[in-house]
Amino acid sequence: MPGNDIDVYMQPLIAELKELWEKGVKTYDASKNEVFMMRACILWTISDFPDLGMLLGWNTYTGLACPSCNFDTTSLRLPFSNKWCFMGHWRFLFRRHKFRLNRVQFNGNIEDRDPPKQLSGSEILEQVKNINITFGKKPKLLDKRKRNCGKNTTTFEKY
Repeated sequence: MPGNDIDVYMQPLIAELKELWEKGVKTYDASKNEVFMMRACILWTISDFPDLGMLLGWNTYTGLACPSCNFDTTSLRLPFSNKWCFMGHWRFLFRRHKFRLNRVQFNGNIEDRDPPKQLSGSEILEQVKNINITFGKKPKLLDKRKRNCGKNTTTFEKY
C-alpha cells in the first residue's frame, strides 16, 4: 500500500487523463474504417474504504471517516473491539421509511434527522486549505541504536 507515496503511481495516470481530455488521441474505429479524436474522462471510481482514503486523502480510520456525513457523523467506538461503527445511516432513507422508526433492530433510537448537507467545492476547499501534505518518500535516517550488520563504515588506506 503506497500510503503517502501514492503520487508516484498517480502522476502518470493523471498526465494521461489530462491529455485524453484536453487534446485527445487519434484512434482507429474499425467499424467505420476511419480515424477520430478520442477524448476520455473518469466519471467515478468504485473503491473499498481504505482505497477511498488513499485516493481522496480522507481519514478513514477515525470517528469522522464517513465522507458523506463529514463533520456531521454519528460515530461510536465499540468497547471490546475498539473499532468505529457509524450509526444514523438511516437518515439517508426517505422520511417515512420503516427503518427510521425501528428501535428494536438498531440502536434503540428513532432517526428523525435529515441527510447531511452536501458541501460545495468551495466549502470543501475551505476545510482543507490549511492541510500541509508532502508527497513522496522521506529520506531514511540511520538509526544509531542498530548495528551496521557487518558493513564496514570506515575506510582504510592501503600502504
